[in-house]
Amino acid sequence: MTYRFAVAAALALTVLGTTAHLSAQGLISTQKLSAALANELVGESVAACAAKGYTVTAVVVDLDGVRQALLRGNGAPIHTLDNAFYKAYSAASLTLARKEDSTKAVADRMGKNPPSTVPQTPLPNVTYAVGGVTIKAGEAAIGAIGVSGAPGGQFDEECARAALAKIKERMK
Repeated sequence: MTYRFAVAAALALTVLGTTAHLSAQGLISTQKLSAALANELVGESVAACAAKGYTVTAVVVDLDGVRQALLRGNGAPIHTLDNAFYKAYSAASLTLARKEDSTKAVADRMGKNPPSTVPQTPLPNVTYAVGGVTIKAGEAAIGAIGVSGAPGGQFDEECARAALAKIKERMK
């Protein structure tokens, strides 16, 4: 009986000690693009679209949806400022749970599901428009980029992906 009590007590102390240690760790570390790299990314996106004759805006956000960089290309319509942000914000928030890499992947998944009779509550800043791409360092999502203004979301996404390819090696 005493042996069992001693084993149970030792186990309880081990569990309590582990729990206390875990709860004492109150800080977490996250990664995001540097300001310089975020600015380069929006610049490369706008330049990639401009080379094709598209006037766009590009926005980079971190995983909290906070804008890190924004560039409105020459002649880009005013609505592209908000729309590019919505695309980036949506890619940063909606793609994580299912490991999707873009607002296009979210829209494609939703399009395959049957219509719902449950009322949909609009979420602030969320869009299912194509043109938002998750930014990853390795396999970890660290933010998103949204591009708006090309004559179709698929072209916005192409410009974002072309710019991401140019900085990929520096996101390690």
